Amino acid sequence: MLFAGVFDMFDGAMARVRNIATTFGAFLDSTLDRYSESIILFGFLFYALQHPGLQDSLWPAPHEQTWMIAFIYMAVTGSLMVSYAKARAEGLGIECKTGLLARPERVILLAIGLLTNTGIWALALLAVLSNITAIQRIFVVWHNTQHLRQTSTVRITDRSQQQEHDASINNCHSPTTFPSENMDSSDIRPVPTSVPPFDGGAQQE
Repeated sequence: MLFAGVFDMFDGAMARVRNIATTFGAFLDSTLDRYSESIILFGFLFYALQHPGLQDSLWPAPHEQTWMIAFIYMAVTGSLMVSYAKARAEGLGIECKTGLLARPERVILLAIGLLTNTGIWALALLAVLSNITAIQRIFVVWHNTQHLRQTSTVRITDRSQQQEHDASINNCHSPTTFPSENMDSSDIRPVPTSVPPFDGGAQQE
């Protein structure tokens, strides 16, 4: 696990240094990481099922097998949710790399549990901390979306106020005209008025 984990940490960096990184490569790397982690946890599950009377001297509760199976299920769920929350956030354009237990920490934690023969404790920590990490990322995404929403609302409000201000300025500077002010005296024509019964009688101007 540690040997494979070292290469898993450096493959992306090596691809970027050699300028051969591709979008499909990043997708394939993340997908295979989920498979490799699930296979390791399946190994724990297979071991627990093969040892129904499993009881570690350091584990205080009875029925260790039941506890171990429950921790494996919680660890699988938490690990997948940590990765899914990050991928979904990045798909929405939000960076999300925070949290207690990313993949390198999970690999190290499981490796320590295997090396020290305290696998159930490692699984317990992984089950709890991975789900806490998923909740942390959910909160971060919520906080960022709220901030973006408030920023967009402020921009819309400022734009509306600016438009109203510009409109009021234009109304204040536009001249108010009346028809009588624009009439030229030369446009006034005499109106002939005939006074019967005289033909060609007096004309009033």
